[in-house]
Amino acid sequence: MRSSGSGRRRRLRELGALLGAAVRGTGGSPTEGSIPRAIAILAVPMVLEMIMESVFAVVDIFFVSRLGADAVAAVGITESLFTIVYTVGVGLSIGVTAVVARRIGERNPAAASDATFQALVLGVVVSVVLGVLGGWKAESLLRLMGASEAVIEQGSGYARVMFGGNAAVMLLFLLNAAFRGAANAAIAMRVLWIANAVNIVLDPLLIFGIGPFPALGVTGAAVATTIGRGIGVALQLAVLLGGIGALELSVRSVRIAPAEMLRLVRLSATGALQVFVSTASWILLVRIVAGFGSPAVAGYTIAIRIVLFALMPAWGLANAAATMVGQSLGARQPERAEQSVWIAGRMNLYFLGTIGVLFIVAAPAIVGLFGGDAETNGYAANGLRILSAGFFFYAYGMVINQSFNGAGDAWTPTLLNLLCFWCWEIPLAWLLAHTLGVGATGSFVAVTVAFSTLALVSGAVFRRGRWKLKMV
Repeated sequence: MRSSGSGRRRRLRELGALLGAAVRGTGGSPTEGSIPRAIAILAVPMVLEMIMESVFAVVDIFFVSRLGADAVAAVGITESLFTIVYTVGVGLSIGVTAVVARRIGERNPAAASDATFQALVLGVVVSVVLGVLGGWKAESLLRLMGASEAVIEQGSGYARVMFGGNAAVMLLFLLNAAFRGAANAAIAMRVLWIANAVNIVLDPLLIFGIGPFPALGVTGAAVATTIGRGIGVALQLAVLLGGIGALELSVRSVRIAPAEMLRLVRLSATGALQVFVSTASWILLVRIVAGFGSPAVAGYTIAIRIVLFALMPAWGLANAAATMVGQSLGARQPERAEQSVWIAGRMNLYFLGTIGVLFIVAAPAIVGLFGGDAETNGYAANGLRILSAGFFFYAYGMVINQSFNGAGDAWTPTLLNLLCFWCWEIPLAWLLAHTLGVGATGSFVAVTVAFSTLALVSGAVFRRGRWKLKMV
């Protein structure tokens, strides 16, 4: 008995030391030592980072839901439009992580820093273009998505602020991608902690007009989010200029390098196309659901936000696998890269499988926390259960697809997304929702079927091993 108790205490101490090292960003290298330990050192801060990213969405909906179904629908439809920004930001991030991870694996931190600056320049240029166009045509875009006049009245200000301040989102994504590629995930995590704290404080103040703050309604959520993320970007730049970690923006880095810029554009364009194929399917799904009224859209929005809250931490494990793959290939260790993916996938299965069961069992209670009416909550609970049923397959699928990106093979997941989402998910959603009369529920079923298909096909392609030969 004494020996058993001593063993438990020892394991707890080891676990505590591992978690502490992960949060501090110390204690391991992706290319050396135990693979599970290396994944854990990377994944813990990445998981916490992704939790913080998902908190942005959940906090906004939590407060906005107090304003009614039209307000929630305004946020949901705007967010579906804002996926254009997410598409470009995440697409650029794919290229940044792949290049930075490969250069760090090759023991060339100066080249990794150069790539980070080129990404920063690209992000600024793209965000200015998207900000002008999105802010100028906000009402027209909402109307195009099928929003009612009541939704447009409440949501146009929200849309203008979100698009006008999209640089905060774009640069936050890009710079955190660089930190992750350099295995400095703890820095990205801390930045999002602070950004979220600002958003959580400002959200109720600006939405409801508490104290000296104006009551901006739905627009207040956009203002709070933009300020929080903007502060996060300022902190990222301070870290890079201060030379904390493997990356540093020195005078030598602050220059346009055409060859490096072209490499990033090539990788990022494919990555952006990949994300566009995936996220455009969400826009089309919202358009299908919008035909069933504001309660259906609001329920869909709440269910998706809750699911994203679970998937964002799981993306942390997927991102850890991508960094392991990129740095291992840079260090000429392809077998270590492959082992890392399967181990990370198994870890993700344990996490998402547990969350999926919880969501299926407790769906009504969970969606009830968002304060919607009975009809909205009915759609949300039903959707949450259906989407959660696909977690078991998607746990592996998201890790494998992100690992292709970490290897610099962005074309493979792009083609897989095109097949599974555009050629399979959208036709199936329309067939179920309208032709077969299943209604909005048909869209949820289509998502689960498509994601499960993606996981199975991705696993089969990954086993062929061609990604190991990709040059970056």
